[in-house]
Amino acid sequence: MNNIKLNGRVGQTFAGIALSVTIAFTGSLIITPQTTHAATASSKTTSTASKTTTTSDTATTSDTATTSETTNTSKADQIIETGKQFIGIPYHFGAVSGRTNMFDCSSFTQYVFKQNGIDLPRSSREQAKTGKAVTKDQLQPGDLVFSDTNHDGVINHVSIYIGDGKLLHTYRVGIGVTISEFDGSAWDRSFVTARRVIAEQDQSADTPDDSATTDQQDNGDAQGTNSGSDNQTG
Repeated sequence: MNNIKLNGRVGQTFAGIALSVTIAFTGSLIITPQTTHAATASSKTTSTASKTTTTSDTATTSDTATTSETTNTSKADQIIETGKQFIGIPYHFGAVSGRTNMFDCSSFTQYVFKQNGIDLPRSSREQAKTGKAVTKDQLQPGDLVFSDTNHDGVINHVSIYIGDGKLLHTYRVGIGVTISEFDGSAWDRSFVTARRVIAEQDQSADTPDDSATTDQQDNGDAQGTNSGSDNQTG
């Protein structure tokens, strides 16, 4: 009986040991998958964060490029819209800078660009030295177009290219601020150069102040000289 009890106790002891071992192994089996799962989840979180950061960086770069292009386009649109507000304002050779009841070709461009944060010299010949030179086939809205309607090698007219082969400018008493065709016109045939000043606006601080200078040496029309094949001068 004692043996049985002893055996029973041994059996119980073995059973207890077996139970402990089972619990220990069971705990190990339960803990290990949880640990693996946690590590996997952490790895996925890190990977997702990395992808999110990369996507964010790419989006930021794309947005910056788009913003830069939009800024230039908006500036040109603003300049053109400002100029169109003065359609019909009379032409007057040697008009005083800043006056809006009359313009000559370069006081018009100077004023319109000034209203949009870009300083230009007073005369068309000086304006033709600003910004970046572009060819006719590179023209974009907002570019300045310079002509020599006297065909004597001296620039005497400036216009604003507004796209679709058209110019916004002012010329001749009786016409004033208007929109004209450029392609095939007298302005086209007497074309000298075009300048892109919108992209160079940060250099405006270095632009000389020619506000006291007029286009009297640039402009034959006001001197009574009917120059240009279409009698069109600035």
